Amino acid sequence: MNKMTPKQMFFTKGMGYHRNKLQSFELALRDAGIEICNLVTVSSIFPPNCKIISREKGEKQLSPGQITFVVMARECTNEPNRLVASAIGLAHPKDKIQYGYISEHHAFGETMKKASDFAEDLAATMLASTLGIELDPDVAWDERKQLYVADKNRQFISRSICQSARGHKDGLWTTVLAAAVMLLD
Repeated sequence: MNKMTPKQMFFTKGMGYHRNKLQSFELALRDAGIEICNLVTVSSIFPPNCKIISREKGEKQLSPGQITFVVMARECTNEPNRLVASAIGLAHPKDKIQYGYISEHHAFGETMKKASDFAEDLAATMLASTLGIELDPDVAWDERKQLYVADKNRQFISRSICQSARGHKDGLWTTVLAAAVMLLD
């Protein structure tokens, strides 16, 4: 691996309310603990041998102004009571030397569970397609083992993080975000 390949990653989520749209996003970043970074959004590959760490451990490695790579889902509304959700899904082979796939999902009107499940299914389906495998998430999900079985030789582990909220009752901007934060060191 080269120096630009993330070695660690953590998941985080946040929510913010404000009369200004940008400030509601800033408050969601604060809630997620990543407001001090210069965020660069990247596409969706989970690097081989990348270790998933806790949010707490990840935040300790951040410093003000740091360029930080993220896969981020974000949604906002200023409509009172409108349900918004943002989710990040991850699917990776049980064999950690292979890469995985991260998906982002933004939705209106979906519960946290529905958005979370969709993000996981999406990540698993996209990973399977990059490997030339046809995957029906409803058939491939093994509830007992809590993983996707693509074929007898390939099993995918998955997880997700989601933030949902109802639009503020007074019409303030409501922003929700979920992110996979990648660390190079």
